[in-house]
Amino acid sequence: MTLNTIRGTPWPRYRLRLGLVAAVLVVSGGLAACEEEPPQVFEQVRAIKTITVSERASGQLRKFPGVVEAVDTSALSFEVAGNVKELKVDVGDRFKRGEVLAVLDEQTFALNVEAAEAALGRARADEAEKKTEFERQDALYRKDWVAKSAQEQALAAYESARNQVRYRTSELNLARRDLGKTELIAPLDGVVANRNVDAFAEISRGQTIFDVYAEGAMEVKIAIPEGSVRDLYLGLPAEVRFLTGQIGSLPGRVSEIGTQAEAGNVFPVKVAILAQNASALPGMTTEVSLILGGNDTTTSYLVPISAIAPGSDPKAVQQGYVFVFDPETSAVRKMPVKADGVRDNMAVITEGVSAGDVVAIAGVSFLSDGQEVKLLSQR
Repeated sequence: MTLNTIRGTPWPRYRLRLGLVAAVLVVSGGLAACEEEPPQVFEQVRAIKTITVSERASGQLRKFPGVVEAVDTSALSFEVAGNVKELKVDVGDRFKRGEVLAVLDEQTFALNVEAAEAALGRARADEAEKKTEFERQDALYRKDWVAKSAQEQALAAYESARNQVRYRTSELNLARRDLGKTELIAPLDGVVANRNVDAFAEISRGQTIFDVYAEGAMEVKIAIPEGSVRDLYLGLPAEVRFLTGQIGSLPGRVSEIGTQAEAGNVFPVKVAILAQNASALPGMTTEVSLILGGNDTTTSYLVPISAIAPGSDPKAVQQGYVFVFDPETSAVRKMPVKADGVRDNMAVITEGVSAGDVVAIAGVSFLSDGQEVKLLSQR
């Protein structure tokens, strides 16, 4: 064998075969790489800064301090007097309708039931005795063996015994009812706001044990001076800004206007909070913004200029778009709007938005119709 051969194969041919094998391996590796699935790309949900549309462009903006109240409240009490055996909930606890909240010592009530049962038994025995006597006297009277008065006296005694049975039956039913009232049952789903008694305390009938409120619906109580109350109307849009916590602002509407002035010549007014927030609790302080004295026929709202994306037609300088957040889908909707000038760096929008709309106010050029987003903050 010479230097130009390896195991009987000429050197140039051997190099050619090695090149072909390498090429096949490269192609095979490339095909295998092509067959692998590309890495999954997760679309990032954009966080947007928003504002709740509430400030009308007409009228005067007024702000009033307020306190949050629950729409549905109740003072729970026992219908019977007794000794508190157990309190099953405390302040801040949540409960469901039908849940037992407190229990009275039932021993006295159970004894009353036993006593009533015994009295009813005696009354029924007396009734049976009087019935037998009446039947005997009536039979003798029909044979003319006794006077009419004897038969009538036996009948009267029998009727009295029957009435006594009915009375004792009612007593037993009341005793059983009182025994059943030793448990305080929740009439609704709610939260304990106050606990007014301690365990083992003697309470009277109707004495308040718990102050509770139903979760969900909240309202704000404010006081309006007599000079401004005429500018209010039911359904007037409002913005409720919470002064503590991370709640921010929530949309509202005037739901109740008092007709009699209180101390200081102010009228009580209630503003219903339209958006539910689990962090909004009774007793929280708020600031309610109202537009008073707006009598324009066209309703317009103030929206930051940064919230408006320009339209496709450059000639239509008053035409643009805003992105309204939909809480049900967690996405934004692209809404066309019309503006009628600018006031204090705020656009006066005459069409396209309404009170309560949550509008994106930053980064609108990066948003698209139907895009899923999350709220960064709200003011």
